[in-house]
Order: sequence, then C-alpha cells, then structure tokens
Amino acid sequence: MISMNGRLALYLCLASLTWLEIGVAEEPANATHSKSPLIKLPVNFGSAMENTPVVFHGKPLLVLNRRDDTKNHTDEYTKSMYLYIQDLATGREVARFGAGHSFVNAFVDGPTMHAFASQGSNHDWFQSINHFSSTDLKTWKQEPAVPREGSEHLFNCSVCRDDHGYLMAYESNQPVMFCFKFARSKDLSRWEKLRGLIFTGEKHEYSACPVIRYFRPYYYVIYLHAATAGHKGWVSFLARSKDLATWQLSPNNPILEAGPGEGINNSDVDLFEWEGNTYLFYATGDQATWGSLRVAMYPGPMRSFYESYFPAGERMTTVSARVGTTRAETIEK
Repeated sequence: MISMNGRLALYLCLASLTWLEIGVAEEPANATHSKSPLIKLPVNFGSAMENTPVVFHGKPLLVLNRRDDTKNHTDEYTKSMYLYIQDLATGREVARFGAGHSFVNAFVDGPTMHAFASQGSNHDWFQSINHFSSTDLKTWKQEPAVPREGSEHLFNCSVCRDDHGYLMAYESNQPVMFCFKFARSKDLSRWEKLRGLIFTGEKHEYSACPVIRYFRPYYYVIYLHAATAGHKGWVSFLARSKDLATWQLSPNNPILEAGPGEGINNSDVDLFEWEGNTYLFYATGDQATWGSLRVAMYPGPMRSFYESYFPAGERMTTVSARVGTTRAETIEK
C-alpha cells in the first residue's frame, strides 16, 4: 500500500505531466477567476498547518510542526510542540527538533538547512522567533533571531534572499491582530528589524501568515486575509512591492479560496519550485477545531507564477506599509 505522502509524490509527478487534464481548481461560483490557473491536486496530508517545502541536497523535503492546541493554557502545551521534516518522496520523517516551538519556516542556503520558529509558552501564547540550523539534519544549533517587544507575540515568518542579503517577513499581533513586519540579515544569524514598516493591508486589517519571495525588482508576499464579501472564509491574497513600503495588490485576489471539503480556510501558504513547476502547500479547515494540508500547482516556474497575477493594464489597489499612513488608492498599471 502506498502511503499518503507516497501518493503525494506520485500526484506531483503526474500533475507536472498532465496538468491540463486535471483542470483548474474548483472555486465557489462567485469567486474571481484568476488568469493564471492554480490546480488543486487530489491529495491531503491529514492534520497539519504551518509548513515549508524545500529542496535540500537535491531532495524535496517538507518542514512542518506539531502542536496540540487543545492543551493551550495548560502546563502540557509546550510539551506537545516540536518541528520535524518529512521526505516528500518516501513520506518518512527524517528529522525532529525544536521542542517547544511552532509556526515553522525553513530556508536552504547551500549545505545548510535553516529553520525559524516561534517559542511557545503554556499560558502566554507565543514569544520570540528562534533560529535553528543544521548541515546533516541530526545536530541542530539554536540561537535567538527576532525578539518580541513588550507584550507583543510573534507567529509565522518567512525568509528569502534579496540583493542586500536576507529578508524576513514576520507576523505580529500588534498593532493590528494580525499584521507583519520585516527584518534583514547578512548571515541568517543576526537580524535587524526594519523600523517604520508594518503591513496591515488596505484598511489596517487582518494580514497574517506572510510568505515572501524576491524576483528583481519585486518582493512578493502571499498572506492570509480575513473573510471578505463574496468569498468563502479566510482567503489568501498576493501583493508586490519594490521597496517594502508601497505595495500593489493583485487584481486577481484572492489567489486561493476554500473549495469543497476544505472548510472555510485556505491559509499558511508556502511554496517551492520542483522540476519546472511551482507547488503551493496550504492549510484548510475552520481556523478553530480542524485543519489539514493540501497542495496546489502552477504549471510553470515560480517567477512566472508571481508575474502572471499582475497583468499589464489591469487596475490595482496600492497600499502603504509605512507606519502612520492610511492611504489606499486604485491606479492603472
């Protein structure tokens, strides 16, 4: 019998060869249809949420976390938390580390696997973000990365390489629950926060679970938007910026929306490119009692995936991440 993750590997292979026969992801009848099809593959990882697919030493891996939220506000909560890595080809767990941490994100830099995760607590939510690194997935180094400030709590984060080194987008519950901020590093170890920039969407609104990538000259962020009129529950939006301050929202938002069997949530997106196609791993569920991990595919490279959501001549809403600004406008591009 083929395991669930073994079937995923099979689906990824078949999808990359026959994506036109699978069809575009089924969406609610009133959803805005993107001009760049994402194909939701017929596979489910079971109970999981935050994750990052990566390629490490030529192998596709999935970095995930486990936690039992039914134990929140008990002395057993942090004991339920850990980070782990699965081989996407075999479904086997190949590493376990980061006890007491959750909201994992991973980044591969040459021979080193880097993981970033928020440190949990039993009675005070999540704390600062720590950095884990390993070259063999057996021995892990742990060090502080991004500290929280005051009563702030930090959650999801995402790291990419850019022209200045490395950039992190990290989720906070302040000043808006939720929003995301930015930090820079030259070595993935020491991080400096970028003051004066906080992404809070178009109306200082819920903007969670950022995943950031850079393709010159644009930064692209996929993030979670709260339920909005005409769409089903929590949906994933896409924005781009040249300077991290002024952002354009894709005219084809949302890019992911819950379909049949997915509850009211398409969140916690992360993605990688494998053999010329782009795979988005995302969570379903109800944001309260259940969630599962699924995969959607874009038939082409990641840069093309992002660029296709910003077609020339389309009207786009522009928002500012500069602290103290409130302006949002729709412009022609």
